Amino acid sequence: MTTPVVQIVDAAAYAQAVEDAVKAAAAYYAGGTSTPDDDAYDRLVRGITAWEADHPDQVLPDSPTGKVAGGAAEGDVPHTVAMLSLDNVFSPEQFAAWTASLARRIGHETERFSVEPKLDGLAIAARYTQGRLTRLITRGDGIAGEDVSHAIGTIEGLPDELAEPVTVEVRGEVLMTTAQFEHANAVRTAHGGQPFATPRNAAAGTLRAKDRLYTVPMTFFGYGLLPLADTEPVLAARLGELAHSDLMALAGELGVNTTASTAVPGITATTTEGVLARVREIAALRAELPFGIDGIVIKADLAADQQAAGSGSRAPRWAIAYKLPAVEKITRLLEVEWNVGRTGIIAPRGVLEPVEIDGSTITYATLHNPADITRRDLRLGDHVMVHRAGDVIPRIGAPVAHLRTGAEQPIEFPQVCPRCGSGIDTSEERWRCEQGRNCHLVASLSYAAGRDQLDIEGLGTTRVIQLVEAGLVTDLADLFALTRDQLLSLERMAETSSDNLLAALAQAKTQPLSRVLCALGVRGTGRSMSRRIARHFATMDNIRAADADALQEVEGIGAEKAPSIVAELAEITPLIDKLAAAGVNMTEPGATPPSAVADNGTVTVPAAGPLTGMTVVVTGAMTGPLEQLSRNQMNELIERAGGRSSSSVSKKTTLVVAGDNAGSKRAKAEDLGIRLATPDEFAALVADYLT
Repeated sequence: MTTPVVQIVDAAAYAQAVEDAVKAAAAYYAGGTSTPDDDAYDRLVRGITAWEADHPDQVLPDSPTGKVAGGAAEGDVPHTVAMLSLDNVFSPEQFAAWTASLARRIGHETERFSVEPKLDGLAIAARYTQGRLTRLITRGDGIAGEDVSHAIGTIEGLPDELAEPVTVEVRGEVLMTTAQFEHANAVRTAHGGQPFATPRNAAAGTLRAKDRLYTVPMTFFGYGLLPLADTEPVLAARLGELAHSDLMALAGELGVNTTASTAVPGITATTTEGVLARVREIAALRAELPFGIDGIVIKADLAADQQAAGSGSRAPRWAIAYKLPAVEKITRLLEVEWNVGRTGIIAPRGVLEPVEIDGSTITYATLHNPADITRRDLRLGDHVMVHRAGDVIPRIGAPVAHLRTGAEQPIEFPQVCPRCGSGIDTSEERWRCEQGRNCHLVASLSYAAGRDQLDIEGLGTTRVIQLVEAGLVTDLADLFALTRDQLLSLERMAETSSDNLLAALAQAKTQPLSRVLCALGVRGTGRSMSRRIARHFATMDNIRAADADALQEVEGIGAEKAPSIVAELAEITPLIDKLAAAGVNMTEPGATPPSAVADNGTVTVPAAGPLTGMTVVVTGAMTGPLEQLSRNQMNELIERAGGRSSSSVSKKTTLVVAGDNAGSKRAKAEDLGIRLATPDEFAALVADYLT
């Protein structure tokens, strides 16, 4: 989808647009801050370009369209070869027009393209003399850049010494990974500073900082390798003849970090269709990457093609950036709502001035917890960076502090539970009502009775409210102690409905352990995680006996989540005992506990199912033997058969079960070459597990 253009109607509007673009570029490239977000800046520059095309005799000298990096600040260290920017395309049609233009310039169709992610960082040139890193220079205005050699030794992936004692210049991108960004902001705020709004801003500011009392790590990815004036003649000639893909391979051999080490390594493609397929692959993986990208860089791979195409004053003609839709925008934080979850967790949610990101209008975003608000120094009225990628819930980053007017107001934290008025446990970062589950008993019981948990037909929210208000139920286990007379005493409960509910409760007692665990609503678990835990440990006794280390053997449970699960299971021990005493099943059918030892001393190893080692995604409407299964029941079936269920298609996906009206997930599977199965084919594959 083409990025919309800012409409410029006259010379005065054009002059203002140029001024705005120059200020934004100076802040972005020199100061580590940016007034508009990337998408707004792109639209502004495209509007300027369109106006200049119609008024070529009125182009202002400060216009960003003729400058490298849109008017970045100048430096005082000359570049050996101009460090140019890239022109952009936003659609397959624009890309096709660019390839046609490239073919005209070089006199033939391009034999091979290189395709790499466009990393969202800061371009630098790293100069090595006899294999030792001696100087770091920013892009600057493309002709000369700033000397930031003080940052040597603080950038991961940029070695102080190469594997061979060669004299070369490595060009690439300095950025912060998501983890590095969070760490940088934590350290920065601990020293009294304002948190950075984005990882890119953080990298730009950190790279230039000379006198800080602390250092934070950054990461480098190389994307170019070229000779210097005193490079050995044989090596200089070789660097001039190698294809871009071969240069990247050589950089890796020298010890420089490249995208080859990531989930989106650079590849080569011989057709435009192959390039566009790779664009779709990288775009699909964008949300899962531990670093930011804002597009895909496509280059003529062969050195001869690059030389024939040449370069303009601001960009090479043999390379282009295929920009992806923005996943972060700046908007205003209007209000903070405090919601109480079914386990008593008190969660803040930001109310935003509506903003469109990646095709969706965003009005709410997560704020995580009060400690996060304090760390980021968020205030009502702040301009904030909002990030959204794929299906991820939008989240609010740091405030854009330089846009503050002084009218912003502190965010007030609740002094008592917003739902029931009880005290608040603030001992952990995530605040919780002191009543815990009982604060939200109706929601907790309604959730437990849901189709994907205990599946208690006839126990909807209205009935739960009746039971709670009548004092018949104070926790989940009380449901299984209900008598016929108690139910008949309620309004609108006749003999038939009472008998049906008692029968549904009796059936609920037989549900597998995974559903019981899910119904308990332990923090850090959900439907899929409850299934994994239950299948790993087989019994509730084994789960409760497990310590944090044992829990980490379950896929998806890390060092942070495991202690929380252990603590909460200990907290609800009386409830679990009460459920077991009521006859609720506490085992997972077909599961074998870890290191189960038979009477003869042999270790029982669970039999491999037909889906063992496979990651399976279900999409579309199921038919045939699978027609009556809910999506959760399909996921249970997958895991009974030894597989792992997933909701999104990626390179890790092994099989996609595509039913009627399967849409984007099927298309993505086809693009990635992932095996597809119809519902009938899948039913045949797992026939022994269809119970």
